[in-house]
Amino acid sequence: MHQFLFYIGDFPIRSYGVILSLSIFLATGVGYFMTKVDGRGYEKFIIDIGLVGGFFGLLGARIWDVFFFDWDYYQNHLDEILNVWQGGMAVQGGIILGVTAGAIYAKTKNLDVIHLADLMAPAIVLGQALGRCANLLNGDAFGAPTGGNFGIIYPDTTLAYRTYGAQPLFPAEVWECQLDIVIFALLLIFRCTNYAKGQCFALYVMLYAAARFFLEFLRGDYTELFFGLLKSAQVTSVVAFTIAAGIFIWLGWRRRKLFKEGEG
Repeated sequence: MHQFLFYIGDFPIRSYGVILSLSIFLATGVGYFMTKVDGRGYEKFIIDIGLVGGFFGLLGARIWDVFFFDWDYYQNHLDEILNVWQGGMAVQGGIILGVTAGAIYAKTKNLDVIHLADLMAPAIVLGQALGRCANLLNGDAFGAPTGGNFGIIYPDTTLAYRTYGAQPLFPAEVWECQLDIVIFALLLIFRCTNYAKGQCFALYVMLYAAARFFLEFLRGDYTELFFGLLKSAQVTSVVAFTIAAGIFIWLGWRRRKLFKEGEG
């Protein structure tokens, strides 16, 4: 686990920033491949969409964390809001703002936004998986203490160590990375089926929301509960899953109805 790859003079090159940048580049590359194979010519817009979505995704992730998770701290440390390497990038906020920005850009180019979302869903979740590798190297988005002699013990320079010391912690970010890769594979398999437009992206939201909901029980970087029941990320996951599942079912029902009407 290395927070710093090397130094240029006194300036540290952090593994966190390098891996996050790599996640955006590789997700954009996968998106380019998906749109190229699709054959509608959307690939010529993908680099711009990747840059726009990546930038606003990072911005949304930071804003979401600062104002929804850690505002009690940052309201008294406004000069540290941009210090993302301290830990504090909320994936859910990144998805919301990044996808929204990418969709707005696509709309200005008269692209079919819903079809494009289906194509980009595997690319987005792959980027999330690589982003969790950055969290591991940086020692944030960590798990709660395991209570045993198994788990990850983080270096003393990390937020995880400052929070729990030398206790073994659940590898929550590692497991989320692995689940994201599973979701990536499932989405590619689903794209081989005769699905309705919009269902692939809805399935992505459902699968990630479900994975995140259960993983939150093992997370230890924040523990505040809403109404003493669920963490904020779990509440978001429940809402996202419910909406996405409703859309998924409705799109499938509408497609079957239109098909039957066409036969009649």
